[in-house]
Amino acid sequence: MTGYGATSMTLPLRRVLVRPPQPEDAARWREYGWREEPDMSAAAAEHEALREILAGAGAEVIVVDGDRGNPDAIYAYDPVLVGAAGAVLLRPGKEGRLSEPRALEASLAAAGVPVAARIEAPGTIDGGDTLWLDDRTLLVGRGYRTNAAGVEQLRAAFAEVEVLSYDLPHWNGRGEVMHLMSLVSPLDQDLALVYPRLAPVRLLELLAERGIATVEVPDAEFETMGPNVLALGPRVALALEGNDATRRRMEAVGVEVLLYKGDEISRKGDGGPTCLTRPILRS
Repeated sequence: MTGYGATSMTLPLRRVLVRPPQPEDAARWREYGWREEPDMSAAAAEHEALREILAGAGAEVIVVDGDRGNPDAIYAYDPVLVGAAGAVLLRPGKEGRLSEPRALEASLAAAGVPVAARIEAPGTIDGGDTLWLDDRTLLVGRGYRTNAAGVEQLRAAFAEVEVLSYDLPHWNGRGEVMHLMSLVSPLDQDLALVYPRLAPVRLLELLAERGIATVEVPDAEFETMGPNVLALGPRVALALEGNDATRRRMEAVGVEVLLYKGDEISRKGDGGPTCLTRPILRS
């Protein structure tokens, strides 16, 4: 078995790449659109605790430097996508994040993950707009961070699977990111967490056609990243503290929910547990 391949969102997490917050990141928080200046000491402690949860769940945690001085670089899900043939280096739709994929190349090589493809200009793809429904179906959100040219390049990179594209809502415009995974997170092969009021109709229809039941996130917990959870395995979810109604709804259908504190690393930068992690291997 190779040390890479993550064409599932819910199989047990075996290897995961993370990029901790770095002291030099803090100076650029306004430039990157963070809600508040992060306390870097507290952010480091939160990220260390997150890594302990991931390791405790059985994952090898690969810690990388990534793009230094870039506060968004802690959201390691966005610049790369890992399939059966290796890593596809994406091209983020936010100008300040364009150097992130390149900054991960050496770390991916050191982890034994080859580069299988790259998204090139004018294409843009944010990892947060990509979601594996199963190992033959990749869903892509088409919004302000992911464009049509990027989707076509992704189809070429994953020619062996069905790549389905869905338009995302305008929401609050270009300045406030809306990713596909802002709306849906798989919990098992037949269960997903969804905020249906903004989810594309065709996506909801697809879930129903595939026999995938849904747990609905209440309105009050949408903007606090209620829909953004990371499956550590089938029906085992890592979620941000504070979304208690969503947690109880998941637990009611048999999902074990682990919580992490993310006041600095999640709430101030609008990135949940999925955003903070890039799965390298699931099996």
